[in-house]
Amino acid sequence: MAHISGWRTSSRSQGQGQCVEVGFGADHVGVRDTKNRGAGRIEVASQLWKDFVGGVKNGRFDQD
Repeated sequence: MAHISGWRTSSRSQGQGQCVEVGFGADHVGVRDTKNRGAGRIEVASQLWKDFVGGVKNGRFDQD
């Protein structure tokens, strides 16, 4: 596992703990559940994360 730090949640979660957290490492991004931080997390290469976020912003995953 890569060293991931700086975990943060979406500002839209309003502190209710029903969100995911994203943390950043040297070349990986981690995603984990705010309710169960000690459980598994996923890690993806930084470029794949950038591609995913770009796709969300551009509506690539929107359903008609």
